[in-house]
Amino acid sequence: MAASRGVTTDEVSGCVIVTGMPGAGKTTITSLVAQRMPRAAQVGGDAVNAMVRSGFVSFMGEPTEEALRQDELCNRNMSCLANNFIDFGFTVLMDTVLADRSELDFFIALMSPRPVRLVVLDPGIEVCKVRNAGRDPEDRFEFDGYERLEADMNREFGDLGWWLDTSALSADQTAQSLVGEMAGRTTALLPGWNSWLRRLHDV
Repeated sequence: MAASRGVTTDEVSGCVIVTGMPGAGKTTITSLVAQRMPRAAQVGGDAVNAMVRSGFVSFMGEPTEEALRQDELCNRNMSCLANNFIDFGFTVLMDTVLADRSELDFFIALMSPRPVRLVVLDPGIEVCKVRNAGRDPEDRFEFDGYERLEADMNREFGDLGWWLDTSALSADQTAQSLVGEMAGRTTALLPGWNSWLRRLHDV
């Protein structure tokens, strides 16, 4: 696919985290957007987790302590991979489910001082459920916590990034919207952990 002239690597450097609920289209959209940019890479949690050939525990699996450890491992690995791509001049489109601000801040810290932007694909719960149910069985994600996740995301970072309602958009239309508007709709995020210091210095 030919690169689009809507956005360049210089205009959107660093990492763009594309998040949303299961079924929002994160993996599909990050792949399409990366293909439309002149120099971009896709880094996804599912792909990184697939590197574990034995002993894998999903973030909703048991035992809980191991699920938490492996979720942290996945986040660290995604960030290391993103850092390498960024340092060699690629924009990274990262797809992952962010549940709260502390996890977002964790990514920002791991990729600091590289810029990190946020896009939230927000087609709504019902659309996500339908899309998830329509996947091939091996790709379907069994998940029943949509209402809680939606509430958590809105509470934790509802005022950050670009929230894009994709309920009426195809995958190609969504990707083209990101390519055409991402540079103007997103900015590099400031870390939440030093907000008190920024207020102290009035920055």
